[in-house]
Amino acid sequence: MVKSLEELAKIREQAKKALAAREGEAETKIVVGMGTCGIAAGAREVMAAILDELAKRDLGTVTVTQTGCVGLCDKEPLVDVIKPGQPKVTYGRVDAERARRIVAQHVVNDQVVGEWVVGTSS
Repeated sequence: MVKSLEELAKIREQAKKALAAREGEAETKIVVGMGTCGIAAGAREVMAAILDELAKRDLGTVTVTQTGCVGLCDKEPLVDVIKPGQPKVTYGRVDAERARRIVAQHVVNDQVVGEWVVGTSS
């Protein structure tokens, strides 16, 4: 239960940041495969890890969305990283730890984590 106005304001700011990460215009976009196959493979945990890592790093310029099944069920959970001026990179078999590394290495430092890439497109 909220006990003070300061606590309520803090909760409001956290909610606004989370909403902006899902809906805002951003330079970088992350898409998590959340079809039935993705969820069964752990996509919810992957989404939570990505949102947590972005919040820890205060990366409000990254939009996170979800998509349904794209037909690569054996490679789920899938995560796309789309950066302006660069090809879309699709990572496969992502877990929470890998998701955090993708944020740190690819989103922050522009270094693709080659060992988990299942495809690229422009």
